[in-house]
Amino acid sequence: MPAPRTPAPRKVVLAYSGGLDTSIILKWLQVEYGCEVVTFTADLGQGEELDPARKKAELLGIKPDNIYIEDVREEFVRDFVFPMFRANAVYEGLYLLGTSIARPLISKRLVEIAEATGADAVAHGATGKGNDQVRFELSAYALNPDIKVIAPWREWDLSSRTRLIEFAEAHQIPIAKDKRGEAPFSVDANLLHTSSEGKVLEDPAEDAPDYVYQRTTNPEDAPETPEYIEIGFERGDAVSINGQALSPAALLTRLNDLGGKHGCGRLDLVEGRFVGMKSRGIYETPGGTLLLEAHRGIEQITLDRGAGHLKDELMPRYAELIYNGFWFSPEREMLQAAIDHSQQHVTGTVRLKLYKGSARTVGRWSDHSLYSEAHVTFEDDAGAYDQKDAEGFIKLNALRLKLLAARDRRLKT
Repeated sequence: MPAPRTPAPRKVVLAYSGGLDTSIILKWLQVEYGCEVVTFTADLGQGEELDPARKKAELLGIKPDNIYIEDVREEFVRDFVFPMFRANAVYEGLYLLGTSIARPLISKRLVEIAEATGADAVAHGATGKGNDQVRFELSAYALNPDIKVIAPWREWDLSSRTRLIEFAEAHQIPIAKDKRGEAPFSVDANLLHTSSEGKVLEDPAEDAPDYVYQRTTNPEDAPETPEYIEIGFERGDAVSINGQALSPAALLTRLNDLGGKHGCGRLDLVEGRFVGMKSRGIYETPGGTLLLEAHRGIEQITLDRGAGHLKDELMPRYAELIYNGFWFSPEREMLQAAIDHSQQHVTGTVRLKLYKGSARTVGRWSDHSLYSEAHVTFEDDAGAYDQKDAEGFIKLNALRLKLLAARDRRLKT
């Protein structure tokens, strides 16, 4: 095996899932660099038992003090997911950025653990074809410009599943039986979403098999009776469901259950990766789909038209920054400040109707509402609005159009 191109570090903090790939990376770091390895495993709400990651790290020779397993679900939703949803962020009009928004938090903890343990490098298991390598590394460099980042998939020659298995067997790395063959697809999961891609999903002309979906009921099989829920907001963030106050992570967990039950939040998308290629992914974001619909609903009555339209103009740029890995960039922070300012009065309650894969706003109310029934009623408005005022308004706005039309007519003759 050729020598790695990156100068050898003394100690490396590895983003470690406990799966086969990151276990191979762990051993590869030890073998190729002869360095001490610290593992970091984040509980982002992926729904997997994390204790096996600890046992596997110990089996591979990691000291107990060098194994970090942390529950970061509340921080994830409070400090990353909620700020993003204040912007109503969607990438390419559809994707709710479930994978993208988790990477800066993982990188943040990698850098913090590196500082706490005296490590001079961090490592990740993202491949050289995807977006995650960019997200991990841009975030790490933004937080510590001197940190070394090791990306084994860009360095080693373990270029096939067969080579990976051979390396694992040579170094006594346990391999689950189902890992000895080709996996049908790859999955990334956290509290916001699941993402599935590769193998059986690589042909975008073929319908995704039913077994790909993990969090959502097939809409055709969802309950025949609609369910109504009420989501309460304070300053742009969801704080309650059906009147019950919940923490950010508990609230998103409950929304996932509700949305998944009714088949909400499925997406089959061919997206434009930052690295240049197109890729097809199957996303499930049940709770996020409900949250986005409800947030849009409460903004309808609490957010001024000018502010709302400006937010919609800024949103694609904001979403692209997150997708491309620039969470810790000054431009994202500038946009966030503007977005957060817009949310001062985004407080109130939204009623959603969940039915057969759809989540629709059917009611919204707020003490901060800008909606005035007196002004829009078709009945007697008691002088709240003088319809004669519209005549001058229209004439002033029509003036430039009339001048343009007159010029064009003159030039045709």
